[in-house]
Amino acid sequence: MGHKYEEGDEAMEDLVNLFTKANHDLSVVHFSLHKEFHSVYPVNVNPMKLVSRIKNIQEDLLSLKEQCRELLVAKQDLIDKARTTLVGNRRLLQRMQASSGLPFTSDCDDSAYTNFNQIIDEWTAQVRSKTGDGKHNSDTEDINQLLFSAIVEST
Repeated sequence: MGHKYEEGDEAMEDLVNLFTKANHDLSVVHFSLHKEFHSVYPVNVNPMKLVSRIKNIQEDLLSLKEQCRELLVAKQDLIDKARTTLVGNRRLLQRMQASSGLPFTSDCDDSAYTNFNQIIDEWTAQVRSKTGDGKHNSDTEDINQLLFSAIVEST
């Protein structure tokens, strides 16, 4: 049973044949290049494999960048919660000591508290250096806003 072509069908078939031939020609070129590169270059230096590796690395970098952002946000969240909990508990303990008449350690004499604040200050300085914010606005500065700015500007 023969197929009767109309004008549009014939043009479509010619186009399909053209694409089929082009695809075949490209496959032959790809195979020839692959064979030539394989014989000329060592496995680790094959340009076709290097291009593939570069594409994979670029995809991995995007994923890694997103994971780093998530890690930064989680780190800041941990710092915020630690500061809130530890500083709040420390103040509560000082009030309890004062109300019971016991002496309490001042901020400058408490090495653990000093070290904790130093770590927070170092983290804040790191975030500032990444955002280019040279301002030092005291303890009320919103480090979360700086971190958010760094994340948004890097996208």
